[in-house]
Amino acid sequence: MDFVSIRIITGDVARLVAFYERATGMRAVWANEDFAELRTASGTLAIASTRTVPLFAPGSARPGDNHSVITEFLVDDVDLVHRNLKGFVTDIVTEPTTMPWGNRALLFRDPDGNLVNFFTPVTSEARAKFGR
Repeated sequence: MDFVSIRIITGDVARLVAFYERATGMRAVWANEDFAELRTASGTLAIASTRTVPLFAPGSARPGDNHSVITEFLVDDVDLVHRNLKGFVTDIVTEPTTMPWGNRALLFRDPDGNLVNFFTPVTSEARAKFGR
């Protein structure tokens, strides 16, 4: 089995895609106005409209209702990314902080309130884990 993607359901696909494109520096690949993907070498962040939910099961997902998942991106320099996002990201949850497991992490919320973590491994153990 391979992990492939996380999909965020939103009421405004264009707004959320624009946010993630700006925050990550990646360009989204659009399938149609209701679905876009930001693809990395290790996984994909899919962003889909509420109009896609009934295709799976009506009422099975609601936008802006995530209180348990953190979408994480490995970055080269979290402090530099933090400086670049100042004035753009308006809901910083935690400024860059070195965590007990060896990653330096920046936690913030996207426009729908979803938690996002940009992190850089800083200890030798964490760098080895991520091949850095």
